Amino acid sequence: MNRRTLRRAFSNLMVGLMMGAVVAALLPLIFILLNLVVKGAGSLSFAFFTQTPAPAGETGGGVVHAIAGTLMIVGMACLIGLPVGIAAGIYCAEYPTSRLTWVTRFVADVLNGTPSIVVGVFAWTWIVATQKHFSALAGSAALAMLMIPMVLRTTEELIKLVPNSLREAALALGYPRWRTSLGIVVRTTLPGIVTGSLLAVARIAGETAPLLFTALGSQYLSYNLNQPMAALPLTVFTYATGPYEEWHQNAWAAALVLILVVFVLSIGARLAIRRGFDLNG
Repeated sequence: MNRRTLRRAFSNLMVGLMMGAVVAALLPLIFILLNLVVKGAGSLSFAFFTQTPAPAGETGGGVVHAIAGTLMIVGMACLIGLPVGIAAGIYCAEYPTSRLTWVTRFVADVLNGTPSIVVGVFAWTWIVATQKHFSALAGSAALAMLMIPMVLRTTEELIKLVPNSLREAALALGYPRWRTSLGIVVRTTLPGIVTGSLLAVARIAGETAPLLFTALGSQYLSYNLNQPMAALPLTVFTYATGPYEEWHQNAWAAALVLILVVFVLSIGARLAIRRGFDLNG
């Protein structure tokens, strides 16, 4: 066997190992999705999306309170976290030698590695304990704490990819520094920033631990952000640990809905990437 044949055999072996690794990575996701579809799809109905929960032990009802709560809590977290994360990422990328940039990066990296339950305890200590009651706003603040470092680091790395020649050209035309950063650099990386933001939203939408210490949950449809509020992760946790079979079925269905929400956000991120490439092309 000559050297060329050995190289080809070794190459085929490595390709086979990588394909096997891809399959091994996809199998858990496929099994989870199939399990959710099998056990949760049967409980999905129009009433499931439009009605509040039935009394304990009775059949029927839905999770409209949890869907509305998730939208409001995550939406408020986006209003808090996205502007802060994007602005901090722009600053860190445009002023890389600043001492404040070094501190910001260090704090963001620490927060990215912090368990979400620790963030929940922190939010409970500084918000819930101070106000002396649980609230959806406290849950939004906890989720925003998880979102900010992810958005910050994503925005910073994307802006670093913009060539300096683009900045120099804008400055040479008389653009001030702030207008160059916002109007030229950020606009160039906008599809990537949108993608990172959508992935961060998908990440926090399924968090349960911070909401247990802040939003607490509720069996009623509420629009008051200063009071306890239901959310899909909290509903899944409550129903899955409950004593009733009807609750268990609703837990599987709610988990399926939550996965579908994350799936839609991920597709939106992919479409944003593709649109960005089309615009650049």
